Amino acid sequence: MYHILVCDDQKDIVNALKIYLAPEGYRLFEASNGLEALELLKKETIHLILLDVMMPEMDGITTARKIREFSNIPIIFLTAKSETEDMVLGLNVGGDDYITKPFVPEEVLARVRSCLRRYDQLRSAPSATEGQLVIGDIVLDDRSKTVTVSGDSVNLTPTEFSILRLLMANPGKVYSSKELYESVWQEASFGSEGAVAVHIRHLREKIEIDPSEPRYLKVVWGQGYKMEGDS
Repeated sequence: MYHILVCDDQKDIVNALKIYLAPEGYRLFEASNGLEALELLKKETIHLILLDVMMPEMDGITTARKIREFSNIPIIFLTAKSETEDMVLGLNVGGDDYITKPFVPEEVLARVRSCLRRYDQLRSAPSATEGQLVIGDIVLDDRSKTVTVSGDSVNLTPTEFSILRLLMANPGKVYSSKELYESVWQEASFGSEGAVAVHIRHLREKIEIDPSEPRYLKVVWGQGYKMEGDS
């Protein structure tokens, strides 16, 4: 059974999410601010967090930064449709995805399932067909779910790992933002392809010596993204 933490100071929001998620068999935990969420993470095994941005005591952005200091647990931010800057900032501090208020139940379930699926893939045991992907100095080991650059370990979120694995497995192939989103998230984009650009930027910052002049992760203007380099 998956354990999901819903962190929002608005009780009606928490109750709505519980109505959507409880029938799916998830065990739900509640927190009304970031401090409560961090305390709960010390006591319980949580597999995914639904995290509001604006909260008293400790906001969602600060909370996510602190969580990323010790965990790559999936984080889905909850934002209002008008809060585009909050969405981008949330992804920048390590969020995996976001859901806009008011919620569409089908979208909530799809995002949750997608994040949990990627998290499971990152934690899963190796199979006989899995191995290493190598491009230049980048080594992605699908058995241990690790990435190194020039021998140094790189810490990726489940979403970043999934994007990099797809691109490295298909060097030279150009993926549009929509194709990347639907391949990695394994769902319709709901118009959220913009999240891909944020994750690509994070990947560049982690795997490139100079992210502004990338050697490996390239943009094909007007078309999408691809991996280049000697394998």
